[in-house]
Amino acid sequence: MEIDPQPSSAEKSAANAAAAEGSSPAADGEQHRRGIPVAQFVADVEAFLAGREAPPVIQSLEERMQQYKLLEIKLLTQKRDLQSKLPDIKKSQEIVQTLVTKREEKKEVRLDYVLADGVFARADVKDADSVCLWLGANVMVEYSFDEALALLKRNEENATSSLANIDGDLLFVRDQINITEVTVARVHNWDVQRRRLAGASSSSGGALREGIAA
Repeated sequence: MEIDPQPSSAEKSAANAAAAEGSSPAADGEQHRRGIPVAQFVADVEAFLAGREAPPVIQSLEERMQQYKLLEIKLLTQKRDLQSKLPDIKKSQEIVQTLVTKREEKKEVRLDYVLADGVFARADVKDADSVCLWLGANVMVEYSFDEALALLKRNEENATSSLANIDGDLLFVRDQINITEVTVARVHNWDVQRRRLAGASSSSGGALREGIAA
């Protein structure tokens, strides 16, 4: 009997997130959570800029925000994949357990199996003591019932754990997106206000010079 028990690989759900630290305005020694850079909350925009021009800093922040959003899409894809695999793993466990029960009761099991694409056959199985599990990449391995149940249980636990990690990573990434969006807005508003004050100061200076000349 052939059963596909494997979840897709999602253990390293955030391993390659938003690298490019050199292009980010975040400080050296930047903190990470499971490979995800922590966004820097800016309380003092002037101190944050430290003499830098606002436009390139805003561009760098927007690039980081785009990296967070790409990571969010990646995590959502991994989550959907795992969610689709979990029911298959549980169903496979039920099938193997049914075979175990039938063997203990010394009863035959009537099974329909795939003979070829679109072609099915029926078999009566009695006293079975093993199953074949697909491990992915066109690899199938025969296991005893106990080994198969242990493997399926482990796969279920791993998939459930990975889902919990992904949910945590998604919450964290969305927080970083919000923080970065706020920082972009604060830097932009500070720059607009600075330019406005500089323009007003320049106009006042020009009017004063004209008055003196008159």
